[in-house]
Amino acid sequence: MSVLDASDAGSASSLRIDTARAKINLWLQVTGRRADGYHMLDSLVAFAEIGDRLSADPDGPLGLSVTGPFAGALAAAMTGPNGAGADDNLVLRAARALAARAGRPATGRFVLDKRLPVASGIGGGSADAAAALRLLAGAWGLAIGGDDLAALALDLGADVPVCLASRTARMTGIGEGLARGPSLAGVPVVLINPGRPVATRDVFRTRQGPFSQPAPVGLVDTSTADAAGLAAVLAATRNDLEAPAIALEPTIGRALEVLAAAPRCRLARMSGSGATCFGLFDDDRSADAAAARLTAAEPTWWVAATRLA
Repeated sequence: MSVLDASDAGSASSLRIDTARAKINLWLQVTGRRADGYHMLDSLVAFAEIGDRLSADPDGPLGLSVTGPFAGALAAAMTGPNGAGADDNLVLRAARALAARAGRPATGRFVLDKRLPVASGIGGGSADAAAALRLLAGAWGLAIGGDDLAALALDLGADVPVCLASRTARMTGIGEGLARGPSLAGVPVVLINPGRPVATRDVFRTRQGPFSQPAPVGLVDTSTADAAGLAAVLAATRNDLEAPAIALEPTIGRALEVLAAAPRCRLARMSGSGATCFGLFDDDRSADAAAARLTAAEPTWWVAATRLA
């Protein structure tokens, strides 16, 4: 997470910039279902160094422009048959919700540089909404407590609260239970997305079998903050949504296979409800080499070598 106030650089207005980091579910186990239909989860969530970039003139009229390699995909998703409409983008919803909570007009001229795939299981929209909340809360000087802001974030989506802090956390419940996790910064990862989005609701509907038990408390600590140690610990966990996502979109299984086969990949797993998969690598050189080979072999896939933040 990083916020830059560029007002001292001679800008005509106070331009603020934030990185909406990619979210990675190192494990995701479905532990139950509430009476209202929401599934309860146990997940260790980490964040990557890469992400979308959100800039804002907080005093400008409320609006959103989208640029970047996935701008077209986002526009199609928002305006398609199942989309909520461009005016209902999570960035704008976050701005309206925070303004209503603060009792002030909703403002903020946003530009979203969309660098992460859309509907891909790495929290792109949720991270964008969290970035908007951080930008506006700081710009407006809002004295909103952590619990209040977290509750507002949860109303926007289950992943928005964990994206607010953008640091490793143990997430439970429907996203409201958050406990700070160990620092895993620097672990090399490769993210791949085969360009076949799967709807989260469909993945949950496809899931079969009993619910999982939560992973042991303290399973991951600072002593596992390298690829080999982290992979060894994560082997006792899983992503319960991986199998149903592959059933809906077999290309995800193919992505996992080629990622796991890359030299010095310690673990390959799907993040969230898919379709993005991640691999843990021993070092940056191995991650970069794997990303180059995967890009050459599958030029239509999105592939990125990065590190945990």
